[in-house]
Amino acid sequence: MTQNEPELESASDEQPFISHLIELRKRLLRVVLFVLVVFLCAAPYANEIYTFLSGPLLQHMPENSTMIATDVASPFFTPFKLALVASIFFSVPVILYHFWAFVAPGLYSHEKKMILPLLMASTLLFYLGVAFAYFVVFPLVFGFLTAAAPEGVAVMTDIAKYLDFVLTLFFAFGLSFEVPIITVVLVWTGMTTPQNLAEKRPYVIVGAFIVGMFLTPPDAISQTLLAVPIWILFESGLLCSRLFVRPVKD
Repeated sequence: MTQNEPELESASDEQPFISHLIELRKRLLRVVLFVLVVFLCAAPYANEIYTFLSGPLLQHMPENSTMIATDVASPFFTPFKLALVASIFFSVPVILYHFWAFVAPGLYSHEKKMILPLLMASTLLFYLGVAFAYFVVFPLVFGFLTAAAPEGVAVMTDIAKYLDFVLTLFFAFGLSFEVPIITVVLVWTGMTTPQNLAEKRPYVIVGAFIVGMFLTPPDAISQTLLAVPIWILFESGLLCSRLFVRPVKD
C-alpha cells in the first residue's frame, strides 16, 4: 500500500498540470480565432487603413510628392501587414480578458480586486499612448523631418519602411504609457515605497531620455515627446501609488 502512495501523489500532481495546459491551449485558440476574425473583417479595408495611417506624413509632404514602393510585393503585403497588426491592437482587451480568466482562479481575493482594474487601466493607457503618438507626435515629427530636407531632395518615403517606423513609435509610446501601472504594482507588491521612488526621480528623468533615445528616431523632437510623458506619467503613478502602500506589520 505504501509503495502505491508515491504513484498516486505523482498522478494527482500531473492532473492539475495537464488541466492547466488544456485550459491555456483553449484560451490561446480563442484569442487566435478572435484575431483571425477581426483580420478577415479588416483585410478588405487594408488600403483604407494604410491611407489613414499615412495621413500625418502625407499632410506634410511637398505638393505633387507621393509615397513609393521599392519592393515588388510591397503594395500588396504592406497594407495586409498593417491590417494584421491593427487586428492585434483591436484585440488587446480580449487578450487581456483571457489572461485574466486564466490566472484568476489561482489568485487571492484581494489580488483579484486589484488585477482586473490594473488590466483595464493598462489597456486604456496603451491605447492612449498610441493615440498620443498618432495625433501629437506624428504631425510634429513629420513636419520637422520633411521641412529639414535639403533643397533639391524629393521626400518620397517607402511604404514598408514607413509602416515599420510608425509601428515602432506606436509600441514605444504604448508601452511607455504603462509607467503608472508599473509604479503602482511596485508599491502594491511591497518591492519599494513611494518615498524611495521619489528619491530616485533624477534617475527616472535621465532614464526617460535614454529610453526616448533608443526607442525613437534620431531627432530631438520625438525623443523629447517620449521622455517628457514618461516623466509626467511617473509622477502620476507615484501619486496614485500612495493609495496602495502596504501597512507595516509590527
